[in-house]
Amino acid sequence: MTIRSCVTPNQHFMYGIHKPTYTVPNLRQRDSIQTLGRIENETFHTNKINFPESDIQVNNADWIFEIPNPFAFRGSTFINKEWADNRACNPGRIYLPPPPSLSFSKILEKEQIEPDFLEKLPAPLLLTLATTSTDPSDLIQLAKICCHILKDSRGVPQGIQYRKTHQGQIRAVITDHDLFEAVANNPALPDDYKRVMVLRPGAQGGSEIIGDVETPGETHIFEYLRRNSYIAGGHYAANMADDAVRYSIGQLTESDMSGLRHLYYQRSFIRLASQLEIKIDPEQKIYSANSLEQLRCEILQKIKSGSLPSFTATLWGWNFGFDYTPTRYRLHASHQQIHQQYSMLPENIDKFSGNTTDPTGRMASFGCGDMIAEVIQDYQTEHSSSFFADYLACIRNNKRMDNREDLETSLIVWEDKHTMLFVPKAQTSQWELQLMALTNQNCDIIGNILEADPPSRASLNIGIFHAQKILAGLGAKMVTTIEYPKRIGKSVENSQHLLYSFLPRLPESPGAFSEAQLRFINGHYPEDFAAVCRQQLKQMTRSVLK
Repeated sequence: MTIRSCVTPNQHFMYGIHKPTYTVPNLRQRDSIQTLGRIENETFHTNKINFPESDIQVNNADWIFEIPNPFAFRGSTFINKEWADNRACNPGRIYLPPPPSLSFSKILEKEQIEPDFLEKLPAPLLLTLATTSTDPSDLIQLAKICCHILKDSRGVPQGIQYRKTHQGQIRAVITDHDLFEAVANNPALPDDYKRVMVLRPGAQGGSEIIGDVETPGETHIFEYLRRNSYIAGGHYAANMADDAVRYSIGQLTESDMSGLRHLYYQRSFIRLASQLEIKIDPEQKIYSANSLEQLRCEILQKIKSGSLPSFTATLWGWNFGFDYTPTRYRLHASHQQIHQQYSMLPENIDKFSGNTTDPTGRMASFGCGDMIAEVIQDYQTEHSSSFFADYLACIRNNKRMDNREDLETSLIVWEDKHTMLFVPKAQTSQWELQLMALTNQNCDIIGNILEADPPSRASLNIGIFHAQKILAGLGAKMVTTIEYPKRIGKSVENSQHLLYSFLPRLPESPGAFSEAQLRFINGHYPEDFAAVCRQQLKQMTRSVLK
């Protein structure tokens, strides 16, 4: 068995280089030479170059770096040397410009056309305007088209119209759901409209609020239960409340991030305590840092004594950013308001074959962190070496692939005693960042949130905060973040580090057949992206100090 990974026991990254030279037999039967146009209105420009007379000899084609991902299940990254060399000369080109201002109302006013002309636009154009307009006036008119807003005597939105269905259910009167979603998720829509359309508790349905965090003037977050979700047994959603509107990462504060993550830690520890029959005070509605730490230690002690919960893996994720295409393809999260989702996964589930009533045994349930555990085990078997120890050494010993010694070589963007934010050598998104938990105060490797003490959890929070701020500062509008945790109570994987992956979705890299094959195409060296991220972090720090 050969491990397919760029991590090696010699503690330096390994990769391949394609240096193609090849001959292509010309099998064309006939020419189809045509005029394409004129060159500066003088000579004709034809497509003759497209119809060579002989075979084609390609010498010294572009080099392609092939970098196996550290984790084989994530495929390989391919970097075109010519593209990356161009970026290395000017890494400042690694950014996305802000979207332009757009106001249809101002165009109508300039052309002396009545404002209600907007209502006559076909549905695809309305949807386009709903996602791209930066003018509140446009969005208010669009809101009126897709639903009925109830206002007070001053014209301030107070709610929307509801009706009873034949089954007695109460439903909002919405004439175009996609347009409604697009309008409500546009940051330029005035906040009082956002509140009545989607943010006020209950506006999006009957999901119960079963937790909250509130610091007046700083942050306010609700924890919702999503009963019947895509995760068996439901999941939890920590959503910014209607009086703490956060539609952009620029609005996100450290207090917000601490609150969002606190609800995740608290809910997970409460669930584990219940499974381990640890008594919980029913009157305690929110845990302080000290009380949460006390509960964490009780859980760990119970596990060390031989008890194991039935749910042994955490699941945490964050889709930030929302968009719709005019053809009604939703491109990312369910809503723009900053929110995070989490749950827990069982160790095993009943398995069946051919019916739904008689189990044939038990099977392990899937959690993405389990695939990292498999990599660790295979690596140890083949190399008699610790995967993560070698991976960390590879990161710290990193060298550029282009042999340039005049440019920066580090992949590390930020780190403290407990976590490291870095650019992976093999990025599965062109702007991927990863956050790795290191060790807690007892110098134990952190494999999951249960093994993270208060300073470690605070470090994870700030690392996630930095990553999102950096990516937003570079222009990322949609970012998926996922957690790769170690199974709880699995001592055999004591060397497994908790890992977070930040995956921006870029306009020209939506994912296609290459990505479906786990072939990730990149146009820059990871070291240059890391340098740009460090510069962005410095700018953020200077801005805060001012």
